Amino acid sequence: MKGVRKTYDNSHTFSFLLVFFVLILFRPAFSINILSSTESLTISSNRTLVSPGNVFELGFFTPGSSSRWYLGIWYKKLPDRTYVWVANRDNPLSNSIGTLKISNMNLVLLDQSNKSVWSTNLTRGNERSPVLAELLANGNLVIRDSNNNDASGFLWQSFDSPTDTLLPEMKLGYDLKKGINRFLTSWRNSDDPSRGEFSYKLDTQRGMPEFYLLKDGLQGHRSGPWNGVQFSGIPEDQKLNYMVYNFTENSEEVAYTFRMTNNSIYSRIQISSEGFLERLTWTPNSIAWNLFWSSPVDLTCDVYKACGSYSYCDLNTSPVCNCIQGFKPLNVQQWDLRDGSSGCIRKTQLSCSGDGFTRMRRMKLPETMKAIVDRSIDVKECENRCLSDCNCTAFANADIRNGRTGCVIWTGVLEDMRTYFAEGQDLHVRLAAADLV
Repeated sequence: MKGVRKTYDNSHTFSFLLVFFVLILFRPAFSINILSSTESLTISSNRTLVSPGNVFELGFFTPGSSSRWYLGIWYKKLPDRTYVWVANRDNPLSNSIGTLKISNMNLVLLDQSNKSVWSTNLTRGNERSPVLAELLANGNLVIRDSNNNDASGFLWQSFDSPTDTLLPEMKLGYDLKKGINRFLTSWRNSDDPSRGEFSYKLDTQRGMPEFYLLKDGLQGHRSGPWNGVQFSGIPEDQKLNYMVYNFTENSEEVAYTFRMTNNSIYSRIQISSEGFLERLTWTPNSIAWNLFWSSPVDLTCDVYKACGSYSYCDLNTSPVCNCIQGFKPLNVQQWDLRDGSSGCIRKTQLSCSGDGFTRMRRMKLPETMKAIVDRSIDVKECENRCLSDCNCTAFANADIRNGRTGCVIWTGVLEDMRTYFAEGQDLHVRLAAADLV
């Protein structure tokens, strides 16, 4: 039996050594989610970082028919390669020689000449602990101290530098503590991830915070203000049982985010190279991304200021531009030619006493550039405040939840309005007594 036992021990030892050497030999093929200060990723090694849960992967890629190389993050499991973040979008590698490493407490991407083409550009103090890069389960690439994995201790994160995609748990808008505005910018085309013509950006300088879809910096579409459930200008973004939306406005941040309650469903918001903001979803049975909604929905009423001041766009009328009750076209000749861009003027000027309101239903609320917001009062008090202010031109609820609360008062021109078939809000427009019918 001793001989048998010895043979078994030798066989066991041999099997262990065989497995050990195989693991060592093929170690580069096993992906992990952390890059330490002593490691690097190269194009030639084909090594990647993979997030916990195997949802996201970081590595090098060439998009479409392009021969240029980029560092990016994509969905790992999907048959259709979908990129969600690109580091060096405006400074690609010209060939298949590139290295990602940590240098001087920064994540840097080096080309064939060992020249930096992208860096996190962190300015550090006297910290002595080494840093590492980590791809988190939600697709966020972070740099942190090796001995601190708390989110508040992240030194840098890709979620603060979006490209064209908003993922769950990302935030779009202002981080007032860091002094940054996180916004989306389209790819130039499907083969070129460099900054394109279109962007989607939060504006907090115009009364209530609103998102604008911009083309080369010019407004093309306005989201409308947040009404507690959704943005009034994107009624298609309905409440879903597998998704939770949130818009935060306080002293630290003004930002929109969403999260998934069903992790088997993927969802993302993307600004396309054609200029559309799109929500796309992927379910376990999908074979392609499902376009859940796209904004602007139509290129008639959803275009920024499609109709002029004190007029609104209605797809059910011909022409689509209509004066508000109590108003008439400013330029009748243009109006007769179905050009409503000049807008409307009052038939009777306000007297500041004896005025009343016409209620417009299912509306996209006007641009809030000169709006005043008080979230502590109800609609009746809101009406009284508007009547007591001779400059007030309209009012509406700030929040449509819980019986409709809060107050928005407009004190200037009413612009960029439209009607919806089912969604939208009530807008109360101030009129002279003679124009109340």
